[in-house]
Amino acid sequence: MNGDSDSADKKEARGLAIALIVLVVLLGIGAVFALPLLGDFHQSYLAPGMGIKDAAIAAFVSTVVVLIVFAIAAGDGLLGELQFILPAFGGFFVVLWLLIAWVF
Repeated sequence: MNGDSDSADKKEARGLAIALIVLVVLLGIGAVFALPLLGDFHQSYLAPGMGIKDAAIAAFVSTVVVLIVFAIAAGDGLLGELQFILPAFGGFFVVLWLLIAWVF
Protein backbone atom coordinates (compact mmCIF):
# COMPACT_ATOMS: atom_id res chain seq x y z
CA MET A 1 0.00 0.00 0.00
CA ASN A 2 2.71 2.46 0.87
CA GLY A 3 4.56 1.67 -2.34
CA ASP A 4 1.51 2.54 -4.46
CA SER A 5 0.92 5.91 -2.83
CA ASP A 6 4.64 6.68 -2.86
CA SER A 7 4.84 5.88 -6.55
CA ALA A 8 1.78 8.03 -7.28
CA ASP A 9 3.31 10.90 -5.31
CA LYS A 10 6.55 10.61 -7.26
CA LYS A 11 4.68 10.67 -10.59
CA GLU A 12 2.66 13.69 -9.50
CA ALA A 13 5.76 15.53 -8.28
CA ARG A 14 7.61 14.71 -11.50
CA GLY A 15 4.72 16.00 -13.63
CA LEU A 16 4.51 19.18 -11.56
CA ALA A 17 8.27 19.74 -11.84
CA ILE A 18 8.18 19.28 -15.62
CA ALA A 19 5.26 21.71 -15.90
CA LEU A 20 7.10 24.31 -13.80
CA ILE A 21 10.29 23.94 -15.83
CA VAL A 22 8.35 24.37 -19.08
CA LEU A 23 6.62 27.44 -17.63
CA VAL A 24 9.94 29.01 -16.57
CA VAL A 25 11.45 28.34 -20.01
CA LEU A 26 8.43 29.89 -21.76
CA LEU A 27 8.56 32.93 -19.48
CA GLY A 28 12.27 33.31 -20.20
CA ILE A 29 11.68 33.14 -23.95
CA GLY A 30 8.86 35.68 -23.62
CA ALA A 31 11.12 38.01 -21.61
CA VAL A 32 13.83 37.83 -24.28
CA PHE A 33 11.32 38.77 -26.98
CA ALA A 34 9.77 41.52 -24.82
CA LEU A 35 13.04 43.37 -24.10
CA PRO A 36 13.08 45.40 -27.35
CA LEU A 37 9.44 46.34 -26.86
CA LEU A 38 10.15 47.45 -23.31
CA GLY A 39 13.03 49.60 -24.57
CA ASP A 40 10.73 51.35 -27.04
CA PHE A 41 8.11 51.82 -24.33
CA HIS A 42 10.69 53.37 -22.04
CA GLN A 43 11.97 55.76 -24.70
CA SER A 44 8.54 57.02 -25.68
CA TYR A 45 6.70 57.19 -22.36
CA LEU A 46 9.10 57.13 -19.43
CA ALA A 47 12.11 59.06 -20.70
CA PRO A 48 10.51 62.53 -20.56
CA GLY A 49 9.62 62.01 -16.91
CA MET A 50 6.75 63.15 -14.77
CA GLY A 51 6.78 66.58 -13.22
CA ILE A 52 6.17 67.45 -9.58
CA LYS A 53 2.61 68.63 -10.31
CA ASP A 54 1.62 65.44 -12.11
CA ALA A 55 3.24 63.36 -9.39
CA ALA A 56 1.26 65.25 -6.73
CA ILE A 57 -2.01 64.42 -8.44
CA ALA A 58 -1.12 60.74 -8.78
CA ALA A 59 0.09 60.60 -5.17
CA PHE A 60 -3.07 62.28 -3.86
CA VAL A 61 -5.41 59.90 -5.65
CA SER A 62 -3.46 56.79 -4.69
CA THR A 63 -3.11 57.96 -1.07
CA VAL A 64 -6.84 58.57 -0.69
CA VAL A 65 -7.70 55.20 -2.22
CA VAL A 66 -5.19 53.29 -0.10
CA LEU A 67 -6.22 54.98 3.17
CA ILE A 68 -9.92 54.37 2.50
CA VAL A 69 -9.18 50.69 1.88
CA PHE A 70 -7.12 50.56 5.09
CA ALA A 71 -9.90 52.23 7.11
CA ILE A 72 -12.58 49.89 5.79
CA ALA A 73 -10.38 46.85 6.37
CA ALA A 74 -9.71 47.98 9.96
CA GLY A 75 -13.36 47.36 10.82
CA ASP A 76 -14.39 50.66 12.45
CA GLY A 77 -15.05 52.40 9.15
CA LEU A 78 -13.92 55.87 8.18
CA LEU A 79 -14.97 57.75 11.32
CA GLY A 80 -13.48 55.31 13.82
CA GLU A 81 -10.05 55.54 12.22
CA LEU A 82 -10.04 59.29 11.51
CA GLN A 83 -7.46 60.15 14.20
CA PHE A 84 -5.02 57.73 12.54
CA ILE A 85 -5.90 58.57 8.94
CA LEU A 86 -5.12 62.29 9.12
CA PRO A 87 -1.44 62.05 10.15
CA ALA A 88 -0.97 58.97 7.98
CA PHE A 89 -2.28 60.91 4.99
CA GLY A 90 0.39 63.59 5.37
CA GLY A 91 3.28 61.19 5.70
CA PHE A 92 2.11 58.77 3.05
CA PHE A 93 1.29 61.55 0.59
CA VAL A 94 4.67 63.27 0.90
CA VAL A 95 6.67 60.06 0.61
CA LEU A 96 4.61 58.77 -2.31
CA TRP A 97 4.70 62.16 -4.04
CA LEU A 98 8.48 62.40 -3.92
CA LEU A 99 8.98 58.75 -4.90
CA ILE A 100 6.66 59.05 -7.89
CA ALA A 101 8.41 62.24 -9.01
CA TRP A 102 11.81 60.62 -8.54
CA VAL A 103 11.08 57.30 -10.26
CA PHE A 104 8.88 58.53 -13.09
